[in-house]
Order: sequence, then C-alpha cells, then structure tokens
Amino acid sequence: MKKSLTFLIYFLFATHAQAQMPYIEEMRALGAISGQGLACGSTKYDTFELLARAILLTKAPSDKLRTDAIYAYSEEKANAYISKEMDGFYECSSINRRFDNQEIFKAVLYGDGTIKMPDGQILTPRQPYDARMIYKENANSRKEAKAIYNGREAKIIKVDVKDDTLASMQYPKTRQPQINMPNTIGHISRSR
Repeated sequence: MKKSLTFLIYFLFATHAQAQMPYIEEMRALGAISGQGLACGSTKYDTFELLARAILLTKAPSDKLRTDAIYAYSEEKANAYISKEMDGFYECSSINRRFDNQEIFKAVLYGDGTIKMPDGQILTPRQPYDARMIYKENANSRKEAKAIYNGREAKIIKVDVKDDTLASMQYPKTRQPQINMPNTIGHISRSR
C-alpha cells in the first residue's frame, strides 16, 4: 500500500493527468510528498517546499480555496511524516532518490510568484506576491516537525491567512493592491 502511494505521488509531476487533478487534491499530493521528503531527510527538501508553496499560492483560484489548500497541504504533510516515522523510515534511501529526481525541480519560480512549469506551462498568480517570503530554509525542520507532529516540545505556530476580498473591494478595479504573502503555511499540531 505504501509503495503504491509513493509511486503514485512520484508520478504526479511526470504525467499529464496532473493538469486534470483538482486544486485541493493536487495540494494534498504535494503535502504527502513534502512529508516524506522531510521525514527521509531529502537534500532537496527545502527547494521542494519552496516550489510546492509557490504552486499552492499561484494556482489558488480564490482566497477560500487557498485557505482550504493550506490546511489540506499541511495535514497531508503531517500524516506522511508521521507514517514514515511509524514505519521506521522504511526505504528512505529509495524515496530520496525518487524525491530528488522529480520533474518539479525543473520548474522556474520568478520573484512575483509566476511559475514556469517543466511542461512549459506558465502559471500566473491572481495577485503577485514576493516569492522570497514564502519559505525560509531551516536546518532544524525535521527536529521541529518531530516536536510538533508528536506533541512534544512543540512551539505554538500561528497560521495567519487573511481574506483579502475586502481589501480588493476598497480599491478601484484599475489599481489592484499588491499583497505580500507572509509565510502562511504552518504545521498541523498533533497531540497524543
């Protein structure tokens, strides 16, 4: 079961079926991949996390769906991490090989949140954002995830997602406000 899930997730970016996948389901799949990469200590984890978050923000068709996707992404990331931890990090070396060879790493992320996907498709965000602000590398990611997901020594992380519907209504249609997205993707706290 776990092997088939891993292979299914691996081929997410290698197939054209990805374009047909609903937004929330695609974000769940990205979260599961991220959780496995984090758990197995992939060397390309930070790059994946940056690209996955950019895809989440750039592809969001609405503020409500973006909020739902952040939750779905974080939940799947936590579940995948905990699952990998519970199976004793089984087959992490092969997971890391597949993780590091994904098509997503051929994507190009521009400063305003525009993404050129490996298949040549250009994704433009509804509202430009500063792509440098969506993820900061952290050498302690795995340690912090373990603490949060297992409920030990967990710090409280505030996930602040603001609905900018009112802000966009306050400006004339010719001038759209530029929203700088803070690091809005947090971890789901788990307790035992």
